[in-house]
Amino acid sequence: YGSWAAGVVLLLVLCLPLHQIAQACSCALSHPQDAFCNSDIVIRAKVVGKKLLKDGPFGTMRYTVKQMKMYKGFDKIQHVQHIYTVASESLCGVKFDVNKYQYLITGRVYDGKVYTGLCNFNEKWEQLTLAQKKGFNHRYQQGCNCRIKACHYPPCFLTSKSECLWTDRLSHSEFPGHQFRHFACIQQKEGHCTWYRGSLTHKKKPPAPLSPQPTPLATRRVPPNSTAAP
Repeated sequence: YGSWAAGVVLLLVLCLPLHQIAQACSCALSHPQDAFCNSDIVIRAKVVGKKLLKDGPFGTMRYTVKQMKMYKGFDKIQHVQHIYTVASESLCGVKFDVNKYQYLITGRVYDGKVYTGLCNFNEKWEQLTLAQKKGFNHRYQQGCNCRIKACHYPPCFLTSKSECLWTDRLSHSEFPGHQFRHFACIQQKEGHCTWYRGSLTHKKKPPAPLSPQPTPLATRRVPPNSTAAP
């Protein structure tokens, strides 16, 4: 009974409803800043080993990691040695390559163990943009009191000074777009949250300062049949 319960707990930690167990894993894309702010643990690590644990009804993959840096979670765990995930990718388990890459790994802590899955933000470190690396290092933390509001279809409105409108989906270019790759939603001294653009590449122009906050809130919208720029 204990092993079965442990497997069910792992699925709950990964936010997979039990009635969806038989279905393929499906996750809504979140901004990396939200991934940082909503996670218990954020680390950069290299996966150096793995072991399939026969606990629970679905099995658990335990990855052994060499932690390079911890960005969040000092109050939870001082040093992460193992990452746990559901063994099946169809049940939102995440697959890491062993002894190949450094990863940016986010997850939740349950009973002293770190759990992650496909619905968490896990990415090869080398594939992150410079702005994302800076975001995880310090910038995203500055925006955890802000709310990133996704705009899927126009018109879109902001209803609070603590919101930033995420309009990547309205762009005709690739998704995720510039706000996902190069921007953080940062709270200014007066309490308003606005998009801050980090570095794009070393060859492009330097970071721009915080943009002025449009007012009033009622005018801050994306009209139909238009493409919003960050």
